[in-house]
Amino acid sequence: MTKLKVDGKEIEVPDHYTLLQAAEEAGAEIPRFCFHERLSIAGNCRMCLIEVKGGPPKPQASCAMGVRDLRPGPNGETPEIFTNTPMVKKAREGVMEFLLINHPLDCPICDQGGECDLQDQAMAFGTDGSRFKENKRAVEDKYIGPLVKTIMTRCIHCTRCVRFTTEVAGISELGLIGRGEDAEITTYLEQAMTSELQGNVIDLCPVGALTARPYAFQARPWELTKTESIDVMDAVGSAIRVDSRGREVMRILPRNNDAVNEEWISDKTRFIWDGLRTQRLDRPYVRRNGKLMPASWPEAFAAIKDAVAKAAPDKIGAIAGDLAAVEEIYALKQLMASLGSTNIDCRQDGATLDPALGRASYIFNPTIEGIEQADAVLIIGSNPRFEASVLNARIRKRFRAGPLPVGVIGEMGDLRYDYEQLGAGPETLKDLADGNGKFFQLLKKAKHPLVIVGQGALTRADGAAVLGQAAKLANAVGAVSAEWNGFAVLHTAAARVGALDVGFVPGEGGKDVAGMMSGSDVLFLLGADEIAMSGIAAGFVVYIGTHGDAGAHRADVILPGSAYTEKSGTYVNTEGRVQMANRAGFAPGQAKEDWAILRALSDVLGHKLPFDSLAQLRAKLYAEHPHLGRIDQIEAGSAGELVKVAKLGGRLGKSAFTSPVKDFYLTNPIARASAVMAECSALAKGDFKQAAE
Repeated sequence: MTKLKVDGKEIEVPDHYTLLQAAEEAGAEIPRFCFHERLSIAGNCRMCLIEVKGGPPKPQASCAMGVRDLRPGPNGETPEIFTNTPMVKKAREGVMEFLLINHPLDCPICDQGGECDLQDQAMAFGTDGSRFKENKRAVEDKYIGPLVKTIMTRCIHCTRCVRFTTEVAGISELGLIGRGEDAEITTYLEQAMTSELQGNVIDLCPVGALTARPYAFQARPWELTKTESIDVMDAVGSAIRVDSRGREVMRILPRNNDAVNEEWISDKTRFIWDGLRTQRLDRPYVRRNGKLMPASWPEAFAAIKDAVAKAAPDKIGAIAGDLAAVEEIYALKQLMASLGSTNIDCRQDGATLDPALGRASYIFNPTIEGIEQADAVLIIGSNPRFEASVLNARIRKRFRAGPLPVGVIGEMGDLRYDYEQLGAGPETLKDLADGNGKFFQLLKKAKHPLVIVGQGALTRADGAAVLGQAAKLANAVGAVSAEWNGFAVLHTAAARVGALDVGFVPGEGGKDVAGMMSGSDVLFLLGADEIAMSGIAAGFVVYIGTHGDAGAHRADVILPGSAYTEKSGTYVNTEGRVQMANRAGFAPGQAKEDWAILRALSDVLGHKLPFDSLAQLRAKLYAEHPHLGRIDQIEAGSAGELVKVAKLGGRLGKSAFTSPVKDFYLTNPIARASAVMAECSALAKGDFKQAAE
């Protein structure tokens, strides 16, 4: 720790702090454009100037000078800095005047207006006019893809976007070319950016040079209602803010959560909002004479009642989808139990995860934040870049912090960091688990080895045997102990961990997804769209969901539900963290919240569920599963459970592990309804080679 004085106030700060951070610790406000806590220091905007007592007779850039660079006074006095002297004020006004020489000052038509750092700091630290009368320079706009719009004349060359793409996203797609007045930020060849995290440069840009192309000219920030919520596009559970106007979601932005997503979100999370308003189911439908016809709620319920009355309990099944909240999954489980059926399953993809093996067998035990402690990583059958982009950025962050051996089993392509390809399939994993190979020794020597098992390894016929081998390996290398549990299951579905927590898997004698598809007279699909609908044998299908996707096309009755932005719902992310998504708007037309649909349906079926409100439902849910009431906390799995998992036997296949995510942009019904995601998907298939518009 180092002592110093800031504007006469003595404080103590860690000696790795910059003077900018130290000044903020003391409560002083330091303007900045290029400095960002999560990026390397560039020191090129010079807005953060301060005066250092006893230092050179000129202002110092506080972002580029550390507290350990300060010298005590001649008699050992505490070093002192000033943030508000006349010299500092004059210097900042000069810097702001220079920054605005070439800036177009087109605030009335700029999408950044109202939340622009340049506007705010020009007001707070600038002057009322400029002495420059020369013509402003202009820079041609660049095409960098369908997501980020560029107006490069506004750029002040802070290089935040360059540092983000290189350091966090892991691909050098942006750079600064030219010198002096000819300097400009570009993608060199002016093709679309390929990173799944590129939208974050919009938040980082302190001016209006990089804005969201789909959101251009849609709304002003002061018109929007802001709702804090949770993302469900993957199983990371990123903290987001949903900005809505009236009933429409206008944009989605990240919130800071150091334990989960820091302050980044993936492009799918950020840009699927147009999919929330298109292809929506806004009224019930009933299939008559082979065609789906609009119906009233009582008519739809009556059709379901007739079908259920004709079916035996063991011929009724329910499959929960990937975007369902814990509340409706729990309500559906209660409804199926009241109908006498144990045919329930949440594992649309056929993953061989079983809550009976204990919570440690299906969550990301080391936690997302724990990745930064790992000193050796083995990835089995997972491509975290597409399955959990923000989590992949955390692995890259750890990779940049110091030597990190990463081994991969499976065909995974570019992960945005260096790794060693150990093999393609289960044979390599078994060989490692038996203690063979150089990488086994690397894992064994590591203090905090991390074994990540992806859904690509678990959704196969030999999934249980693969899970057993992975747990055996984790135990063998010391990845599982009282201090550190490095066994991590990486999910791709936001609803999966919560559904496993409430036991939404086949009961005694119950059928799994494959069994229900081939042998059910009545099948309930709760937003389940990722199964092969052609595989459902002739029977009565009830679809409760939000979009006219695969499930709705196959359904005999459609009950319109609410999307994740239209209801208050609990989700449990891949690390087992309980999170709450909040309602930002209301569902369109006659659509209702899913739990309310199930409650009303249960009454018609003569098996009334024992709750009348969301609060009553949650009271029952928390009584049965107390950990689900502890928001933003993780109920840790027991290390002893993984010893049991390691004993899982079974025959291993020979085929290579592949990621279940074939198209990052089209993984769920909301994304498939989004025109922006469709454009990104088409561009990705063409290797991002589309010419500028």
